[in-house]
Amino acid sequence: MATLITSRSESVWHYLNPIAMVRNLWQHRDLIRQFTKREIEGRYKGSFLGIFWSIINPLILLLCYTFVFGVVFQSRWAQAKTDSLLEFAVTIFCGLTVFNLFSETVGRSPTLVVAVPNYVKKVVFPLEILPLSSLVVSAYFSLFSFAILIIANFFVTGSIPWTIVFVPIILLPLFGFSLGISWLLASFGVFVRDITYFIALILQLLFFLTPIFYSLESVPSSFVGIIRANPLASIVENVRRVVLWGMYPNWVDILIWTTIACVVLVVAYAWFMKTKKAFADVI
Repeated sequence: MATLITSRSESVWHYLNPIAMVRNLWQHRDLIRQFTKREIEGRYKGSFLGIFWSIINPLILLLCYTFVFGVVFQSRWAQAKTDSLLEFAVTIFCGLTVFNLFSETVGRSPTLVVAVPNYVKKVVFPLEILPLSSLVVSAYFSLFSFAILIIANFFVTGSIPWTIVFVPIILLPLFGFSLGISWLLASFGVFVRDITYFIALILQLLFFLTPIFYSLESVPSSFVGIIRANPLASIVENVRRVVLWGMYPNWVDILIWTTIACVVLVVAYAWFMKTKKAFADVI
């Protein structure tokens, strides 16, 4: 059955209704599937190694970071089962995998709408699906990194903790937060083109403010609050707890950041839907 796409304007209270948001996205599930498939197939189209680039790139960076922080600075985690450099590399790779999922989604969001002017000007198109499709694509390619992470951890420690089943629950606030920020930036990117460069700078700062190469225990007490204010810090630490160390996640942190992510998601969706009618006047 064909989906009816309408340009009828709704009140902001309608868009703040999470049920209406889910219903709208569900109605366009076929378009989301088509855009996601096209992006996945076209990401490395024409390249010799194809999809393997999504594995090669993080592995090369992992080697560099492992040498700098593991060999030069001799960094280690207190929760580690061994003191080997291989386990340190796996711990770093876990943090990189989570951060890359977020950064790839958010980093592309300011240009999602301006990159498709035909959809904005010539047809009534549900532009709100673009950030969601981008998130699904990032999650798809992250699956390869998670698979490598699990296999590598098995070879290093000789086991796969059963607590790995909590990973989807831990990643839920990351997905919600990433999608909400993407909706905001996709809208802002139409009106303020410089935001692309600003976001690149912010992501670089977040990269070092996220405990990827260091543990929270090694952060001076006066700066712990700043690090914990970064939602990625909690998510990275919880993924490590359940995937690498066989520990239960911090349920309090998950509850807090899930609540925040839901608020950001709904408000950002409402903002995008109320501002998108002005996109055609700017692009």
